[in-house]
Amino acid sequence: MRPLAWADVDAKVTRRPIIGAPPRAGQPFFMADRYRDLNSYLRERFGCRVQKITLDAGLTCPNRDGAKGTGGCIYCNARGSGTGAHGRGLSIREQLEAGKAAVARRYGAGRFIAYFQSFSNTYAPPARLRALYEEAASVPGVAALFIGTRPDCVSEEVLDLLAEFSRRLLVWVEYGLQTANEKTLAAIGRGHGLKEFLAATAATRARGIPVCAHIILGLPGETREDARRTARILAQAGVEGVKIHSLYIVRGTAMEELYRRGGYRPLSREEYVSWAADVIERLPPEVVIQRLTGDPHPAELVAPAWCRDKAAVLAAIRGELARRESRQGTFAHAEAD
Repeated sequence: MRPLAWADVDAKVTRRPIIGAPPRAGQPFFMADRYRDLNSYLRERFGCRVQKITLDAGLTCPNRDGAKGTGGCIYCNARGSGTGAHGRGLSIREQLEAGKAAVARRYGAGRFIAYFQSFSNTYAPPARLRALYEEAASVPGVAALFIGTRPDCVSEEVLDLLAEFSRRLLVWVEYGLQTANEKTLAAIGRGHGLKEFLAATAATRARGIPVCAHIILGLPGETREDARRTARILAQAGVEGVKIHSLYIVRGTAMEELYRRGGYRPLSREEYVSWAADVIERLPPEVVIQRLTGDPHPAELVAPAWCRDKAAVLAAIRGELARRESRQGTFAHAEAD
């Protein structure tokens, strides 16, 4: 399976409307708390509470299987930000059924997103991916597939497969970019550059599939202006969604070693709140901000401690935007990269 290259993105793909994307500029939509959140978008689309269930498909990543490296990115733990459910012998259907029962009790949700989160969920032969996606799509109540992956782990064949599923239910692809700074991407051992992200994003959107980009604020050596520039590039790329969180340090990672040697200082909560507000201001108002803070496992978190209080971080970001008398999109068209 050959990953996409920048040269692949031209007339080879058919341009289609983005299926399940948020409305474009000028169309009506709801924005809560000075930014457009995922729950609002899902309620607009489905008319009810829709809850995400994270899945572990037992896949890996080219930064771990030797294709590009073996240790992963410097901040990534051995579970690839996943649940470890596959290692416990749980099938996709079993994970979904257990998740459905839990979120139905807690949130009253009746429809669900099958979120393939752990590692790179397009990094396998298309036949295996088809079986995994089909297993999830066939579970009653599943209304959407959200596929987390890397921009160097998609091919034309895999994107065609995702487009096929998008004709049956809502499909989003989530690409980890982390930053638009090429030097930082190399320093964190990411194994790809900005070009790969732009190529994958263009090819995915050309098939009518919305794209969510993952970015991390406070990577080693990064500045506030790096965060702003990354936001501007995402806006120019036309992504439909963004996930943002601070760099937090997890046990057993290269970042933990760097931190304990005194080679890295995490952002303070005040710094993160300010940088996140900068990013929000530079994203077009119709973009869905799917996440504004991470969920580190308390037993694995080394630093910073403020990451544990998700509600306080979100309240502080809303407060910062209110203090500035600002909101998502304030500078979306006022700056050029």
